[in-house]
Amino acid sequence: MIVAGIGCRKGVSTAEITAAVKATLETHGLDVGALSSLATTAFKREEKAIFAAGRELGLPVIVMEDEAPLLGVSTHSDLSQALAGVPSVSEAAALAAAGKGARLYGPRIVIGPVTCALAISGNAA
Repeated sequence: MIVAGIGCRKGVSTAEITAAVKATLETHGLDVGALSSLATTAFKREEKAIFAAGRELGLPVIVMEDEAPLLGVSTHSDLSQALAGVPSVSEAAALAAAGKGARLYGPRIVIGPVTCALAISGNAA
């Protein structure tokens, strides 16, 4: 299972999120069909564009209610840490949603006002 974690500035557009997801997938040689879901943290639950992007891409959006695990997060944003309590919303959400033993494909990718990180579940080949 591969999950795309999403972080963004407030008021971002659906097009900006879908573009960031597609660019991140392309960076890793994947397409949208490889994804199981999008994920974000509870801090971003009011961002309607994240859910609209999920609908547009045909993917469910998982909101991580509990503080997402910090183990495996590879980047740090002081702003994210201050506002959301995690050093990287996209990485933490992707790792938490992908489950125990998940790992990142690489550090988050920043596309304008959106960050996107891919995580693969620990039981995936």
